[in-house]
Amino acid sequence: MSEKPAIVLVHGFWGGAARWSKVITELHRRGFRDLHAVENPLTSPADDAERTRKMIRQIDGPVVLVGDSYGGAVITEAGDLPNVSALVYVAAFAPDAGESPGALTEQHPPGGLPPHRAGLGRLPPAPLGSTFGDTVTAPAWRAKPSWYQVSTRDHMIHPDNHRMMAERMNPRKGVELDSSHASLASQPGPVCDLIEAAANETAAR
Repeated sequence: MSEKPAIVLVHGFWGGAARWSKVITELHRRGFRDLHAVENPLTSPADDAERTRKMIRQIDGPVVLVGDSYGGAVITEAGDLPNVSALVYVAAFAPDAGESPGALTEQHPPGGLPPHRAGLGRLPPAPLGSTFGDTVTAPAWRAKPSWYQVSTRDHMIHPDNHRMMAERMNPRKGVELDSSHASLASQPGPVCDLIEAAANETAAR
């Protein structure tokens, strides 16, 4: 059996690397030992992508890069490194060139909580504007094999936005979960199934 690739997990805006705890536990149970969770500064997609690249560059061998929510925009920027063999989007933004998470959100506004209830009121305006307003330059999903998970009860990113982003990237596999935005916490098993599918294809090359 081929050796399992490294997994690098990139968190979204409302929470840090600890949000991946259930996914990490499940992946470890399935035999994945080279697991990494990036702690990003959340200052801009460029800054966060560079922090993610620093971690990837420290890994020998193939990497499956996984992004949750805003972390999807980060892996879209950071996934251009040669040892990134697969991208997995977990209820995540997958901007195209010239798009930002904010612009994508405006296409299908979510039915979430008001900004102050969602925690936006506690965030500095400059980082918030940069992280959601800055555009992607060269989307890695146009060149790398990708997988996508849709959350059908997502109130932070509209499910129709999930489906639009998934359809245009033509993922190797897509899955819809009856889940809120936090599918990585509520349904770690199916999320890990998708990550494992990407890892298996990587290992088979």
